[in-house]
Amino acid sequence: MAGLESAPAARPSLTSISSGELRSLWTCDCELALLPLAQLLRLQPGAFQLRGDQLVVPGPAEPAATRGGFNVFSDGLVRLDGQLYRLSSYIRRYVELTNYCDYKDYRETILSKPMLFFINVQTKKDSSKERTYAFLVNTRHPKIRRQIEQGMDMVISSVIGESYWLQFDFQEAVKDFLPPGNKVVNGENLSFAYEFKADALFDFFYWFGLSNSTVKVNGKVLNLSSTSPEKKETIKLFLEKMSEPLIRRSSFSDRKFSVTSRGSLDEVFNCSLSPRSSLMEPLLAELPFPCVLESEETPNPFI
Repeated sequence: MAGLESAPAARPSLTSISSGELRSLWTCDCELALLPLAQLLRLQPGAFQLRGDQLVVPGPAEPAATRGGFNVFSDGLVRLDGQLYRLSSYIRRYVELTNYCDYKDYRETILSKPMLFFINVQTKKDSSKERTYAFLVNTRHPKIRRQIEQGMDMVISSVIGESYWLQFDFQEAVKDFLPPGNKVVNGENLSFAYEFKADALFDFFYWFGLSNSTVKVNGKVLNLSSTSPEKKETIKLFLEKMSEPLIRRSSFSDRKFSVTSRGSLDEVFNCSLSPRSSLMEPLLAELPFPCVLESEETPNPFI
């Protein structure tokens, strides 16, 4: 019987993208993705630029932000090739919300673009060195978006007007993807959380930590690491497609407290997105909430 047992499937290498894994430019084929940060900077110069000791990311008020891009979740610093860089604009991994308007803005913001996290990985071959990777979360994929929206909806329905703390964690998805012997040094960077503080007189469940919840988001991780020029060009086009502005065809009345996307799957998660109409305001242009977004215009307590 032992001879009939099938060998476990080999995990993808972090050095090259396996044939057939990136089959097309359709972003609906991608739930999660991982690639070296240095490669991302070369492939997306319009979205990320190194200037001195700063990694420049277009903020919500900058023209580049209206063309799409990524929502970067961070504590304000990223280490690349042993050097520490400050981020010019990012969403803090932990925020406090105190009213419905902040909650609605935060929810729409985090789902408006693909999420991006920075992690450092130690390899089994040389544990003394760390390599920086970019972890991408495709918020337009139905499976990923559903997990995030349902997590936010369920905690609201369970607390009913009370304070709560909710975290989304991607550590298990990355850990299961990495080849044996590879280790994420800063695993906490693969999560983000928000705390909603309601004006409740007696918040016993919140005081005793009983209203704290964690959603472990799972999905297939796509390997976008490659040394082939031809594959790099394909990955570049794929990233540009993923970060295109999202067109929302649903009316404002559709955005309820517990559900923000009621359009069809074709409308919300379509794979052939067109540029945003000039008659429509960018999703982030009217969201100047300093408690969520950090940029060079506001002091950053983490730097």
